[in-house]
Amino acid sequence: MESVAKLRNVRLSPRKARLVVDLVRGKGIQEAFNTLQFSPQKTAPILSKLLKSAVANAEQKGVSDVDQLFIKTASVDQGPVLKRFIPRAQGRASKIRKPTSHITVVLAVK
Repeated sequence: MESVAKLRNVRLSPRKARLVVDLVRGKGIQEAFNTLQFSPQKTAPILSKLLKSAVANAEQKGVSDVDQLFIKTASVDQGPVLKRFIPRAQGRASKIRKPTSHITVVLAVK
């Protein structure tokens, strides 16, 4: 039995989000929540909320023991990039790229 939770178009750089996702991949749910609770990155509370959603999806599917769940796969893909411009000296403009990410978490029973 697997449950999936996806978060799309979140305003995080995929490269920075992957660092946090790599910390919790393959761990049990409780251990992952403890790791994310003390992680200072911006991605940590977002990923924690996504894990709670995946656990709720598993409960909805009928998983008897939530403590037996672990993170089977967790991936971060690149989303669309928001392109903005900032004025610079002498009438020029510089491009600012605001990357987005798609985060997917799959939970399974041990």
